[in-house]
Amino acid sequence: MTLATQTHGTAKAFLAAGAFWFLAGTVFGLIAAIHLVAPEFFNNVPFLVFGRTRPVHVNTVIFGFTASTLIGCAYYYVPALLRTPLWSERLGWVSWFSWNLTVLSGFFTFPFGFTQGREYAEYLWIFDVSLVVAMLAMIVNFTMTVATRIENVLYVSVWYALGACLWSAANYPIGNVMWHPLTGALPGLLDSVFLWFYGHNLVGMLLTPLSIAVVYYVVPRVARTPLYSHTLSLIGFWTLVSMYAHIGGHHILQAPIPNWLKTISVVDSVAMIVPVFTVLVNVWLTARGHGARLWRDPAARFIMAGTAWYLVTCIQGPLQSLPSIQKVTHFTNWTIGHAHIAVLGFSGMIALGGLWHILPLVTGRPLHSPRLVNLQFALLTFGLAGFFAVLTAAGLIQGEAWHNGETVYRVLPEIAVYMALRAMFGVSILAASAIGLYVAIMSLRPAPGSVPATSCGTSLHPAPNSVPATSCGGTPKSSCTATVPDQEAAP
Repeated sequence: MTLATQTHGTAKAFLAAGAFWFLAGTVFGLIAAIHLVAPEFFNNVPFLVFGRTRPVHVNTVIFGFTASTLIGCAYYYVPALLRTPLWSERLGWVSWFSWNLTVLSGFFTFPFGFTQGREYAEYLWIFDVSLVVAMLAMIVNFTMTVATRIENVLYVSVWYALGACLWSAANYPIGNVMWHPLTGALPGLLDSVFLWFYGHNLVGMLLTPLSIAVVYYVVPRVARTPLYSHTLSLIGFWTLVSMYAHIGGHHILQAPIPNWLKTISVVDSVAMIVPVFTVLVNVWLTARGHGARLWRDPAARFIMAGTAWYLVTCIQGPLQSLPSIQKVTHFTNWTIGHAHIAVLGFSGMIALGGLWHILPLVTGRPLHSPRLVNLQFALLTFGLAGFFAVLTAAGLIQGEAWHNGETVYRVLPEIAVYMALRAMFGVSILAASAIGLYVAIMSLRPAPGSVPATSCGTSLHPAPNSVPATSCGGTPKSSCTATVPDQEAAP
């Protein structure tokens, strides 16, 4: 069996890449944090100055760590829920190569000044093409897997995974202005409108649906109970689609964009309470009465923490979209703190939960060290909570001072201690990423004398109450028989 046709090979590759990019992206994040404490530290190293390391950090964490890990999870649970093998592992590897080529390019272009210079849209045009190719390959692969499925019902996680691929394949070329390959941008204010339409939808139409899909897959399995409500899954899915796409304009309320666009952006930002609370209520009621089981499971612990960060993120987000609050918080470290709990707290925690839940399923062996996974959880929770607290405090200091007419440079000494604390908490996050990579590598290593995994004829979804006493090609023996997936039907 070749690597390109190995069962679950694509899922393993994306999960391994996600664990690696988490460490690589965090290293550059710490370098950027050091600049804010000692700006002269890397003075004689041009490719390590803040303006060049920050894009590497941001894009690697979004596309490399979070998205790659969530996509790896999708490459497992989509076929599993459909009770059929992935349509094409070879096409899956095409998507893996194209996706990771784009992520890797950031390390060889951004530090040397080769960038399109737009938030979340820095990759050069040729690597934009590579990323879109990866998305199209995923769409074909998942769609054909749906078309050849054994399971008649499409479960909610499948809907979110397919939706994320379709929405992002349309959103990415628009946001990166790919029809202007020389600049990747439009002239004037219109470029900001396009950019923030894309920037917010990158989070809301790629990371958010993929994260929710993992939650809906893992929580019922660990709790050993069906998803609480089919109706709530319908409401959550369609309200996310209808409301999230329009909220990017709240990033440029101070710009002279049309008033109708400002109004829509703010109204839909506040209305995001509906899909968010719908999902959270559905998940938490599913988990009700099973808290001890979820807490003892290393993967579910990450998932439930991610839902808590989702709540915090989506309370803070609508509030800071209001003009009366934004005039104090915008362009400050408050916004940086918010971005970190959205990407690392919500999507990142859930991505790690999916990683630790699905790795044993694709390898047929338990995790190398659940204790190290628990240590990673502790370090990440400590680092992120501290990170969020100090950046929020620093942002409020900045915003209040600027709002009262103080100059920027006179505020810098007041937030210096917060920048030092930021770097300290960043070390904790860096340690967590290193532990995660080690556990992932050791869990993926073939055991001595092991037999390559097969899909037992079909890749079926394990029964919620099954006991994996023996394995049958990477899944518990009980999953080699027709069992009912533990989700309610999706739209």
